[in-house]
Amino acid sequence: MDYKQQAQKVIERSEEMESQLQRPDILSDMKRMTEISRTHKGLAESVLKAREYLSLLADVAEWERAAGDPSDAELQQLAVDELKKLRERVPAVENELRILFIPKDPNDQRSAILEIRAGTGGDEASIFAGDLYRMYKYYIDSRGWKSTLLSESEGTVGGFKEVFLEVLGDGVYGTLKYESGVHRVQRVPETEAQGRVHTSAASVVVMPLADEMDDIVIKDEDLRIDTFRAGGAGGQHINKTDSAVRITHIPSGLVVACQDERSQHKNRAKAMNVLKSRLLDKQISEREAAESAARKSQVGTGDRSAKIRTYNFPQGRCTDHRVNLTLYKLDAVMKGDIQELIDALVMEANAEKLRDLEKQG
Repeated sequence: MDYKQQAQKVIERSEEMESQLQRPDILSDMKRMTEISRTHKGLAESVLKAREYLSLLADVAEWERAAGDPSDAELQQLAVDELKKLRERVPAVENELRILFIPKDPNDQRSAILEIRAGTGGDEASIFAGDLYRMYKYYIDSRGWKSTLLSESEGTVGGFKEVFLEVLGDGVYGTLKYESGVHRVQRVPETEAQGRVHTSAASVVVMPLADEMDDIVIKDEDLRIDTFRAGGAGGQHINKTDSAVRITHIPSGLVVACQDERSQHKNRAKAMNVLKSRLLDKQISEREAAESAARKSQVGTGDRSAKIRTYNFPQGRCTDHRVNLTLYKLDAVMKGDIQELIDALVMEANAEKLRDLEKQG
């Protein structure tokens, strides 16, 4: 790879986008402006590293000239010492560039919708779904992202049968997307008198948040909208109106319900937003499946029926099966300390993309 040429290209591309974002015709086209802004933001880290690399090469060239000047022996020696340090830095910066030049998913900069559903295991699965919800909430808060509960269906003894969370922030989808899949828990339920370890599961789906700029056409005739009375704990705040909304998208079979707001209008708006995000996620999944038909990435297939991680409470460990990483700090993981897991998954996905690039020449 010609790193100097690639560095110059990424800087030129970023500068061209900055120029485009000043043009009246782009500023008047909200969709185009959003697309360019999203791509430009995604290049920011690469541009910084590219500028650092070109500056490093310029320093090397300057000190090489000084090292070749026999008129000043003291300067020559200083140049030799500086060149040694600078040349040692070049491979490390090139490796960082190599990672940054990996083609980016333009959706990685988006916000996301996080869906958690209790799977096999009855009440214990619902409790575990609640544990996962809190784990992600801790992590989301630690990143400074904003989250809003869109919909929830509580389990009979705690936790959730299902819960939807909207997470707003730069790069949320790119950070969380590898969390999609089946999460398994092994522990002794509180209701287990014999002290036997039970295995339960919950599924997680991370979807890029759709916005008004996306080409997602939803026809009114393709929707069935039902209203019902939202469930609640009763008392003075019990919901006495049919404010909850369930939307069925007939062509795809997708069903979305929202009941958290007291207003039927607000619940419908939230449910439509989730539906749009699900349809966008479906488009992305279908495209990725087509692109990766010749190869199946252990990390990147997004197979949501696949067991991806096990949380073993008796042993205090958390194992991600895709990267064979085991952490013996389960208490910390359940309190949102999952960055090490996420970093390992991103690194593996990037390594695979690099292998594909190298195969392509």
